[in-house]
Amino acid sequence: MFTLIQNGILYDPEFRGKKDILLAGEQIFAVLDESADLPERYISRRVDAKGHLIFPGFIDSHVHIIGGGGEGSYKTRTPELQLSDATEAGITTVIGVIGTDGTTRTMSALISKARALEEEGISSYVHTGSYQVPVKTLTGNIEDDILLIDKVIGAGEIAISDHRSSQPSVEEMARIASSARLGGMLSGKAGIVNVHLGDSKSALSLLEKVAETTDIPLTSFYPTHINRNPYLFEAGISFAKKGGFVDMTTSTIPKFLEEGEIKCSTGLKRMLESGVPVSQITFTSDGQASLPDFDTNGELRGLKLGRVSSLYKEVRDAILEDGIPVETAIKVITENPASILKLKQKGRIAENLDADLVIVNSETLLIDTVFARGNMMVKQGRAIVKGYFEQ
Repeated sequence: MFTLIQNGILYDPEFRGKKDILLAGEQIFAVLDESADLPERYISRRVDAKGHLIFPGFIDSHVHIIGGGGEGSYKTRTPELQLSDATEAGITTVIGVIGTDGTTRTMSALISKARALEEEGISSYVHTGSYQVPVKTLTGNIEDDILLIDKVIGAGEIAISDHRSSQPSVEEMARIASSARLGGMLSGKAGIVNVHLGDSKSALSLLEKVAETTDIPLTSFYPTHINRNPYLFEAGISFAKKGGFVDMTTSTIPKFLEEGEIKCSTGLKRMLESGVPVSQITFTSDGQASLPDFDTNGELRGLKLGRVSSLYKEVRDAILEDGIPVETAIKVITENPASILKLKQKGRIAENLDADLVIVNSETLLIDTVFARGNMMVKQGRAIVKGYFEQ
């Protein structure tokens, strides 16, 4: 039996105009100019998308799915991601990371949560490790985790340029990247190293030194929080022009923006105007992370919670407020992360790919309907499929 989505304007993410999309099971069966000749007996569900745009399902490739934080002691440990938090934000694929606390937040818990989200209806993968070096893996080394555990696609998030990091050396980062790269090659996965960037003026210099002094390319690294401050942002532009990937974090608070953090929608426009290819840029939410505010001595002044809902909000702002074309803006949460992370079934709308779709109002760009692996998860902006403990 098929689901037929009719009369929508398709961005796959390139603009394709009015199309009908036929879903069969968890995959896209066909993209059609019109579907009038399809036998009615085969159609189990019709969705009229007139007045709406259709995007690929959103990929959030940096989410603390089991919670994070803890910089203000145990009471500041953040909660786990709930299914509807993701789906109502149009997110159909998440990549889980651990972050600061690699002791009480473990790889076994991270993988278990990824499997739970998969059972509840969305696609989920993880990186092995946390801020710390040596990397705290599940099996004992990075290669084995990536090669033998289906959910593990890379390493991270490894912290650099931050007072909370393990202050890794060039040699240590090179070995981490080499291990992840080899595991990825042998398994057909991305084998990329997700890198947390702090406020230090050293910025991306460690990663650049690895590329300069070894055979490891810049594309082995996937640095995030590049919009944290003005000097890191400028370093990110230079890094991307050299061929590296850069990721901007959408979760923020007004205080951070007042102190110089670059709003993602504005940051995307500035990077494109600076000549950075859009294919090198992604957005991630840092969802369920703590957003700590430290003073100059590294003492915590307060913290807030990162939200996955910020992911599409910044893309929407990029279109409506910063004038970025829809097909360009939408790539930073669809095609680009899918390409960087080698998620071959994700990020585009085409035959035989996963049926992950987001249908938005063509005027307001607000999310109306979400399909994840062929199942309708959100209707009229509200989750109709809930997580086990959301019932």
